[in-house]
Amino acid sequence: MDIRGTIGHVVGSIDAAVEGREPFHHLQLADVFPADVYRAMLEAMPASGDYGEMSGRARDARTMDGGAARTKVDLFPEGMLRLRKEKRAVWDAIGHVLRSTAVRDAFVRRLAPGLQRRFGPRFEAVGMYAVPILTRDVPGYQIGIHSDTLWKGITAQIYLPRDDSIKHVGTVFHSRNPDASYRVALRMPFSPNSGYAFAVGDDTHHSVDTVGPEVRTRDSILINYFVDETLVQLAKNRSKRLGNFMRGLGWRQAETRT
Repeated sequence: MDIRGTIGHVVGSIDAAVEGREPFHHLQLADVFPADVYRAMLEAMPASGDYGEMSGRARDARTMDGGAARTKVDLFPEGMLRLRKEKRAVWDAIGHVLRSTAVRDAFVRRLAPGLQRRFGPRFEAVGMYAVPILTRDVPGYQIGIHSDTLWKGITAQIYLPRDDSIKHVGTVFHSRNPDASYRVALRMPFSPNSGYAFAVGDDTHHSVDTVGPEVRTRDSILINYFVDETLVQLAKNRSKRLGNFMRGLGWRQAETRT
């Protein structure tokens, strides 16, 4: 894979993204990856057993039989130790692309209104630590209306279906009514090689409806940009990678013993 060329294409897709103002400032992404790269990603999708469980509120989503309804592969080298070599090569390259400075800077540039509202005129200097994860949702997954933790500065999601047959399972954006209830303002279509991004704020309310039995898997990439300035933030952001490495090492040792 041409990593430099793919970075350039992703940056171009962010620069060309449609800007929305309601119910909060956001981008609607299209043709995020080059067509040949997207095909390679679909062919390199990990097997179900290659995914690990999520942390945080996503961990609470369960299937009817009690299994995890959302699982993940962290797109860092230590997060892909379970993958076969040929699949690991594809996702390692995608991880490099999505953790690149150029992609981060493009999101910061296009999401300036929301970032400036939260961080003020120095928003461009705020450190942002990219954590991209490949996620798989299965029937039973849902997440209620929420705004993301303020540990994050930017949230982006790239949808990875093969076709438009499950367009209805995209993320829902919500507006707040005067009585503090919510109404649906916008539903992102779950279409191939598309997605969205927004600067995290206290009004960025969104949700996912319960994934029904008509869906085999709901695959996507989440890119969380964590605020990365204080010593506490620096340590917290990097400690996650250490935990992933130790889990991956334990899995490798177990595989060797068997």
